[in-house]
Amino acid sequence: MEIISNSVEETFEFGRKIGQNLTGGKILCLLGNLGAGKTTLIKGIAAGAGAQNPHLVTSPTFVMVNEYQGRFTIFHIDAYRIKSIAEFEALGFSDFISPESVVIIEWADKVFAALKGLDCVDIQMRHKGENSREITLIGLDF
Repeated sequence: MEIISNSVEETFEFGRKIGQNLTGGKILCLLGNLGAGKTTLIKGIAAGAGAQNPHLVTSPTFVMVNEYQGRFTIFHIDAYRIKSIAEFEALGFSDFISPESVVIIEWADKVFAALKGLDCVDIQMRHKGENSREITLIGLDF
């Protein structure tokens, strides 16, 4: 599935639709340059998944993992600063995967080796213009 988002609000709303259609056990792998809208999309996903105060969702760049409660637990990982697969695994990644949780990984390309063999939903975000983004969703239909 591919959409063009022409605003922050549209990106948030697309995220909300993703969140409404998610079930526990999913791993979402986000790819996109700085400023592509990954965190805005995740705010929408959290809202759609029933998280309280989704507008307070922030990228866990320095703490590496944030946790939100909704219909299931959301583990939001920012892999931007992760230097190795061992460091990623030390975060407890394998413990986060369960039928009662969803794991969302920003900068997933930095940890692809740890994701081999797992059923991941890929979300690619690309700048199309000053305010527009192309969002490609692979592995989740709704």
